[in-house]
Amino acid sequence: MSEHVALPGKLGDPDRTLGTDPRADSRMVAALAPLGLAGAPEPVPLSSEATAEEIYEYTATIEPGFEMLFDMIYADLPAVEGVESRTEVVSGADGNDVNLYIHQPSAASDSPRPCILHIHGGGMVILKASYANYVRWREELAALDLVVVGVEFRNAGGSLGPHPFPAGLNDCTSALEWVYANKAGLGVSKVVASGESGGGNLTLATTLKASREGRLHMIDGVYAQCPYISGAYGDPPMELTSLHENDGYFLSSEMMDHMVRAYDPDGENLANPLAWPLNAGVGDLKGLPPHVISVNELDPLRDEGLAYFRKLAEAGVSVSSRTVNGTCHAGDVILRGALPEVYAASARDLAAFAHSL
Repeated sequence: MSEHVALPGKLGDPDRTLGTDPRADSRMVAALAPLGLAGAPEPVPLSSEATAEEIYEYTATIEPGFEMLFDMIYADLPAVEGVESRTEVVSGADGNDVNLYIHQPSAASDSPRPCILHIHGGGMVILKASYANYVRWREELAALDLVVVGVEFRNAGGSLGPHPFPAGLNDCTSALEWVYANKAGLGVSKVVASGESGGGNLTLATTLKASREGRLHMIDGVYAQCPYISGAYGDPPMELTSLHENDGYFLSSEMMDHMVRAYDPDGENLANPLAWPLNAGVGDLKGLPPHVISVNELDPLRDEGLAYFRKLAEAGVSVSSRTVNGTCHAGDVILRGALPEVYAASARDLAAFAHSL
């Protein structure tokens, strides 16, 4: 007689939350609970019939809260030493200006360093590269003997919107072209595209776009963290099990579905790999540079990242994956104070990948 095996997450208990899931790192829960982020999420105040304008208004109201949250989390950390920063303003493909935030070790080097082209999260709809958490991530990477360039791309919503797809992708492509053209002046050897969540989407999409347009030689490696790449959040397929297992853990499918509609208001690009890279076929992936796909165990997006990893492997791309156990979506790159060892391990892994190329 077989023993009953309890299913994980909400598959085993529909009332389970991030705070009550036995897999959750207790340090993460302790940090998120006072912020109201360890329990069941508040319903999104939008109907399934919400207009694009209503969705944009909603994104404008939630963005300042994220900025305040990140300011609180990062307020008491000591400064990163040995790193210098500056800003470059470059011309985007659509005639717009794009701010690039450049961080590098203060000490001179006899040889060029790898560069991380960092693309921040926010579902391609909200948040800014100038926020405290992203500045800190770039500085800590730079302290690992890297040049790091953060892209302030146009968002589909929030204060840098509304600029739906493909505006943000075009800005990331413009940033890639600028970094490649200025490798010598930046003291850069290799270029690694990297980002988390919506930035993971744009990281993979920038690479696919480069492959289509003869720009792939500009990218030496790709490191995508918790990528938001399926677009299938209104009616999540069962094969993406984590969308059911971890729904409402920091992220909810309800919120993400509205974000999809902000990014592509007419729904014309739901099958376009440049908008939602999980739609890429094996043929689209052949010949791409080495990849790492990093996911979080308790993330609704975990399984779409792993599905992309499997597609890359099938296409013959040099690829590895890692799962950061006990953490919510992007927990390893957000919770610097609560999970210092986990944060440091993810930074080291990205740096090691870049230095290995």
